[in-house]
Amino acid sequence: MRKDDLQQYVLDLPLHNLVFFTLVETTAKLVDVSEKYWQSKGVNGARIRILVEIMKEGGTMLPSKLAQKIGVTKSNISLLLSPLEKEGFVGRQPHPSDGRKWVISITSEGQSLLWRYLPDNRQTIMEKMQALEDKELSQLLVFLNKLRKA
Repeated sequence: MRKDDLQQYVLDLPLHNLVFFTLVETTAKLVDVSEKYWQSKGVNGARIRILVEIMKEGGTMLPSKLAQKIGVTKSNISLLLSPLEKEGFVGRQPHPSDGRKWVISITSEGQSLLWRYLPDNRQTIMEKMQALEDKELSQLLVFLNKLRKA
């Protein structure tokens, strides 16, 4: 196969593949907007995501569930939690009924960090998403949820 043939093959995407790659590229661009916001504040966006996921569960969750939510292995979650624990944003307590497990809780310092930065981050993201009208956003949400469940 010649280089020109391969280039043409790469460019001629079937509709399903075109939609997939467009979604990936768009997601990367939007994530970059959020990451630049966190960098401008001197905050690690991945750490914020961990705190947000813990708050979604009411402020406490098992490390294994957190690992699943953010898409990392159970062995990597400890590496991600250690700096947050050292900085006082999360705490680790023994599981109330299973002494072999730990429970991660967001601290008041972690909650304060979220309150300090999440509102402006939401505004930054909202400004980018205003390229779509509310009706289009609702339709997109339906489509994305359908894809997520596929």
